[in-house]
Amino acid sequence: MPSDFDTTFNRTWDRRDTWATKWERYVERDVLPFWVADMEFPSPPEVTAALQARVAHGIFGYTNVSDTLRQQVIEHLARDHGWHVQPDWLLWLPGVVPGLNVACRAIGEPGDGIVTAVPIYHPFLEAPANAHRRRLDAHLARHGQRFEMDLDRLETDIDAHTRGFLLCNPQNPTGRVYTRAELLELAAFAERHDLILVSDEIHAGLVLEPDCRHLPMASLAPEIARRTITLMAPTKTYNMPGLGCAFAVIPDADLRRRFKAAGNGFLAHVGPLAITAAEAAYRHGGPWLEALLQRLRANRDRLQAAVDTMAGLTMTPVEATCLAWIDARGLDVADPHRFFEDAGVGLSPGAQFGSPGFVRFNFGCAPAMLEEGIRRMQAALAKAPIKRCGS
Repeated sequence: MPSDFDTTFNRTWDRRDTWATKWERYVERDVLPFWVADMEFPSPPEVTAALQARVAHGIFGYTNVSDTLRQQVIEHLARDHGWHVQPDWLLWLPGVVPGLNVACRAIGEPGDGIVTAVPIYHPFLEAPANAHRRRLDAHLARHGQRFEMDLDRLETDIDAHTRGFLLCNPQNPTGRVYTRAELLELAAFAERHDLILVSDEIHAGLVLEPDCRHLPMASLAPEIARRTITLMAPTKTYNMPGLGCAFAVIPDADLRRRFKAAGNGFLAHVGPLAITAAEAAYRHGGPWLEALLQRLRANRDRLQAAVDTMAGLTMTPVEATCLAWIDARGLDVADPHRFFEDAGVGLSPGAQFGSPGFVRFNFGCAPAMLEEGIRRMQAALAKAPIKRCGS
């Protein structure tokens, strides 16, 4: 793999014959995939080299998380997020989604309520029911150029049997990075209603806006940390989601015990290759990540500029992630996802996130692929009916 980052992030990489989920969906159709949240770039070259060395050993038995990986995570959280954690706060997981489901099982009892903010990554919509809990939707309110939590409305919607709040920060799919003030307001809400906060922070490494900074919820104050389960992973940041490695950070000993108990019997171990890749990414991936962020910022800006000229579509600014949340309700079409798919652009449907009429566009790709996606959207929109006032 070339070490030249310009080559890495500007060329189109051929993923045929790799059984890539993203591309297999359209294997016999002329549709470019911009849906599932993996990117069209190779992982850091040091990750590939570490994996090659580990594979050469030839034995892939059950493997413990290494002390060096544990230390790399602790140093990463302190350096990048100003969060100082203890080694025994870390619990290792095969992915953030399993952690989300375990957390719901650890909160309250069957029949209790768990809040999630909509629109949201679809496993959030499914996890409460998987744990026999009731899901309560808190709809994000669009204020100008961003989506925000509406906790005033939620005050009247929750009940005495609500036990938890599922937070996604940075937010998927809207691309928000919540501010300190917003997080403190949510923490005060959780304190008033005695809620456990489950904070999915898997996109923490992909903050694009220079004026934004990711703040782990549990880092804000000890009393907030005591009621928080934080879920993180290197897999989105370093584009290796197929190598399942994630971790929960749970400072409170009793909550940590409940989380462990909830996962007993079905939670898989992290595999040896995932451990190797994670350690190499945290240890050596800094320069690669800086180059990635430059490419994502340029792609975001290009897509924003293009959507701003497309009648019937609006796109709120993306502060983090490689995902754009596009409002297509201005089009007079029944299903925007199908409309663009028929035009050769494979997006994620808003209904999957609890918000029909929207689509999500993954812009983590080479410029040529992005430009072709934009061109196809423009060609389709040139023939699309637009809703008129009062229609």
